[in-house]
Amino acid sequence: MSSSATPVPRRARITQGFTFEAAHFLPHVPETHRCRRMHGHSYRVDLTLEGPVDAVTGFVVDFFDVEAAFGPLLKQLDHYCLNDVEGLENPTAEIIAAWIWDRVKPVLPLLSSVRVYETPFSFAEFDGD
Repeated sequence: MSSSATPVPRRARITQGFTFEAAHFLPHVPETHRCRRMHGHSYRVDLTLEGPVDAVTGFVVDFFDVEAAFGPLLKQLDHYCLNDVEGLENPTAEIIAAWIWDRVKPVLPLLSSVRVYETPFSFAEFDGD
């Protein structure tokens, strides 16, 4: 019986998810819109990275490095009113995703997209464009 090592893929895509609780309101929707009032969400953020797989480690990026890069932002968001966070005065899911991208991409250059879920079925995705 011969054993052969599984080949290391050349490229791969990884995703790490995070959750946080936060309140917000949307100041630029009509006064009759229910999201104009303060309310909260159990947010989920998925950070997706894509790139070459290191032949030695077998990683695109170590998940612990992803966690370390996002951790400080998570502390800024969790259990806060997002409207009070600089740059999130109009905290739509689209704007939150771009805000996260702008802060994570410099430390995780292989970041390829940020998804921000407001509900299990509603999300915005930003890929730098």
